[in-house]
Amino acid sequence: MIPTRMLPLVLKQIVRHRTRTLLTVGGVALAMFLFCCVQGLQNGVAAATERSAADTRLVVYRQSRFCPFASRLPERYLSTIESIPGVASAVPIKIVVNNCRASLDVVTFRGVPQHAVDTILARLHLLDGSIEAFRARSDAALVGASLASRRGLKVGDRFDAAGVTVSVAGIVASEEAQDRNVAYVDLAFLQQAAGRGGLGVVTQFNVTVDDPKRLEEVAKSIDEAFRHDADPTTTRSEKAFVAAAARDIVEIARFTRWLAAGCLLAVLALVGNAIVLSVQDRIAEHAVLQTLGFRGATIAWLVIAEGIVLGVAGGVVGGAAALVVLRWGGWAMSVEGISVELAGDTLAVALGIAAAALLGALAGLVPAWRAGRREIAECFRAV
Repeated sequence: MIPTRMLPLVLKQIVRHRTRTLLTVGGVALAMFLFCCVQGLQNGVAAATERSAADTRLVVYRQSRFCPFASRLPERYLSTIESIPGVASAVPIKIVVNNCRASLDVVTFRGVPQHAVDTILARLHLLDGSIEAFRARSDAALVGASLASRRGLKVGDRFDAAGVTVSVAGIVASEEAQDRNVAYVDLAFLQQAAGRGGLGVVTQFNVTVDDPKRLEEVAKSIDEAFRHDADPTTTRSEKAFVAAAARDIVEIARFTRWLAAGCLLAVLALVGNAIVLSVQDRIAEHAVLQTLGFRGATIAWLVIAEGIVLGVAGGVVGGAAALVVLRWGGWAMSVEGISVELAGDTLAVALGIAAAALLGALAGLVPAWRAGRREIAECFRAV
């Protein structure tokens, strides 16, 4: 391995050709930025769609319907759902979106009845505003932090989307992406303001079961209860529902794995090219180092170390930029009222930096092998 005292020599070799180094580090940083963003999308999809053994929530939707515009269920279904064994609670929800197709900026309104507000608030954390202000007026909204950040909203502002105008009574945070990207409003207000279906009609029911092991059993019981009604239902676990509704985003996430692989290949090519050019420029220097007593293995390690430093430098810059953009940008892909966040993850950034360092070392192997085996006389003849 390279002694610590040799690192200044490695750094000196790198900074000697500033333009080439900056271009290489910039290219690696761009590739790693894309790699980390792809990992953020992959993590967001996994968090939204991968069901765990502790999941207890179901979504009751209109059968053969997908977009919230098309799903209409009678609010009177609530009493029947609550009477089914295994159901701990049920909340009727009306959903209105300004765009049902996949988009990076979708405004989703969720109307919940006043008696169920406490159930929703249990998983929300108020960042600004007050719950009293939300209860005081019918057109008040609790806006998720990510949606507020994207739209530049603050408490007291009024905004409209999809024909609905509301006043921001509070900004809320949550552990769940769906809560961070919606605006909660009063159900009766949204039923009247949206003009679709009117009073007594909702989009879905969110059901909590008392035992995760009974999730499928309760889902079948709910669908059986309404099988012969004018509005039959399809009931699935919340994450299975998200996976089905966001199938386009899931497919995009699968495709981006190829983009991630391309980013890694780009890092390998960029660092490899920079090292090959660097070694070619320093043939005479390597001969001098050998004259001073440097062994071939040491020279080879110097070349590999150069690749590692270039990879790590680009990985740190690109990973940090991706983390800032994903954490503070509040980006989320939404489709049919379902949001999948691009999650900024320090673990993904660390993985990207480690991958860049490994690829930097791999890119330097062949040039290092050639530099370490070159004889002194051959070095001087090549000058």
